[in-house]
Amino acid sequence: MGIRGNACLGEGMSGYLGRYQRDLDEKGRLSLPASFRRGGGEEPLVLVHAFPNALTLYPDEAWAGVEGRLRELMRLPEGRAYALRMSSSALPVTPDKQGRILVPQWLQEAAGITGPVLVVGAIDKIELWDPARFAAETDAPAPEVERFRYQIF
Repeated sequence: MGIRGNACLGEGMSGYLGRYQRDLDEKGRLSLPASFRRGGGEEPLVLVHAFPNALTLYPDEAWAGVEGRLRELMRLPEGRAYALRMSSSALPVTPDKQGRILVPQWLQEAAGITGPVLVVGAIDKIELWDPARFAAETDAPAPEVERFRYQIF
């Protein structure tokens, strides 16, 4: 399987990389970038509002890990409410033949998506952002995180 982003890193690499701006259609459907489509573009995904300013799309293999962690939380009295909130906000979505998924209005509102959508590769998942919120979160100066550059690259 090849890379799922803007550039090819070589044969055998996988992951979601890059960012693409898309518009929701009048029915709330979002066309996923061709490079983010797997399994002929019709592989099921899970759409969830896990982080305050974004929606997250998990492919099956990544969602399996999240689901396992949610199961563990459900067993803890102090984690049950959170696990229920996350599982109740999760929806299975399958891209149609044109690679579109439905993003329900209530999830758009929860993530502050009111116009164009920034579709962002986040390695093992895809995030959907309002472009201004994405810029505010990623462009803010944070000199203390510069140390991560040397741990990664």
